[in-house]
Amino acid sequence: MQAEAWHDPKRYWWLLSPALPMLVGWHLLRFVQTGQTHWLFLMSAFMYGVIPLLDALLGPDHGNPPEAATPTLERSLWYRAIVVAYVPAQYATTLLGAWIATTLPLSPWQWLGLILSVGGVNGIAINTAHELGHKRPRWERALALLTLAPVLYGHFFVEHNRGHHLRVATPEDPASARLGESFWAFLPRTVVGSLRSAWHLDARLCLQAWALSALFYAGVTAWLGVGVLPFVLVQALYGISLLEVVNYIEHYGLLRARGADGKVERCGPEHSWNSDHVVSNLFLYQLQRHSDHHAHPGRRYQLLRHFDASPQLPMGYAGMLMLAYVPPLWFRVMDARVSAHYGGELSRANLSSPASARQV
Repeated sequence: MQAEAWHDPKRYWWLLSPALPMLVGWHLLRFVQTGQTHWLFLMSAFMYGVIPLLDALLGPDHGNPPEAATPTLERSLWYRAIVVAYVPAQYATTLLGAWIATTLPLSPWQWLGLILSVGGVNGIAINTAHELGHKRPRWERALALLTLAPVLYGHFFVEHNRGHHLRVATPEDPASARLGESFWAFLPRTVVGSLRSAWHLDARLCLQAWALSALFYAGVTAWLGVGVLPFVLVQALYGISLLEVVNYIEHYGLLRARGADGKVERCGPEHSWNSDHVVSNLFLYQLQRHSDHHAHPGRRYQLLRHFDASPQLPMGYAGMLMLAYVPPLWFRVMDARVSAHYGGELSRANLSSPASARQV
């Protein structure tokens, strides 16, 4: 098939990702105009309800772009502009939320809704930074650091690129969840472990990234006063939790084997959980095609491919994170899949403890 004969059927649907923070910003403006609390919860309803429902209705799409179209897709500025467009919308929504938090009298429910709305935008922004941070042009990597500033997670740029991609699916990786480990046990382990790893890998770059966060927080405080700090800090914590629940999902229980020489085998399609559910992939720049991302970190989202050898999740990330919040449900759904992936030989899995193998 000639490159000129192929047209991306999702070309305009990719716009859903930068449209999300714009939509949330409009929700916040409607709240300012009406005072109606439900506007502050529409982001959560969409993320936890509508997207999983649409994923279930539309199902997965296993199609890959033809190799002949790869050079054209790689050069296209359209796909880069879509990722970049998220960032100004993210900042505008964050600043609007901060103004609301310090200017309007809010009930506890309204505080919660505002945090979930703005924190949700910044949580998804970490995925935008992830897409930008792997790319060769220096300006894209710089923009990734800017995107991470409102969530105080600039060290993710260091740890993810130089730590996680090296150690993925090994017990040494703080971002790879172990079989039998709940999300709530994984969360503090990965946050602390990733911070320590990033500092060890490149303390100078960590300090530069945190300086951007300090500049952002100082600017917001100078504008709105110290009363804004509880809001921007709590929304950042929620945004961080969204990143880490995705990390929890991506490699749960999967393990790269060690040879007789002690060296870890090369990362392959079998070491990442994948999903081709359409709607979640549109909002997350096909992050769910995670095996191809680990094989080719610099490959742009529009080029990521489905592999038949990759273990598949039963739902998209939007649905899976709801399971992750409830460990008994998560274990019921995922532990059997890990066992099946290894043919029942759980000694080959990444175990939280020997007891976790006996419980499957």
